[in-house]
Amino acid sequence: MIPGFEAIVEERIKKAQKKGEFDKLEGLHKPLKFDDAKVPEELRLVHKILKNAGFLPAQVDLQNRISRTESLLETVDYGDPEHTRLQKKLNYYLSKLDTMRGTGGEKSMLPHLYREKLLNKLS
Repeated sequence: MIPGFEAIVEERIKKAQKKGEFDKLEGLHKPLKFDDAKVPEELRLVHKILKNAGFLPAQVDLQNRISRTESLLETVDYGDPEHTRLQKKLNYYLSKLDTMRGTGGEKSMLPHLYREKLLNKLS
């Protein structure tokens, strides 16, 4: 930036602060949320543009679905039929993500598919 331009910008920001123009901003006094923290830095701009246009890469959308399903799963008691339904849904999403990533073996999320069966055997 040009030094004179920086001074003008700084002056305008200070005037706006004195007028209280920043006092009613959404999220004031709250920590910043970085939705794209897991996205590589070189892809963040592209992801932001797609997100603002209402489109998300399939893998990001799937990871969001996994997070929401895991959160819901934590709120339901283990023996509840809804727990079983959510666990199946989560397992489906995890296996789909494994397929998209082309992962398997130790890195695979597929062991989650057998979590419920293992817990039943142990209890």
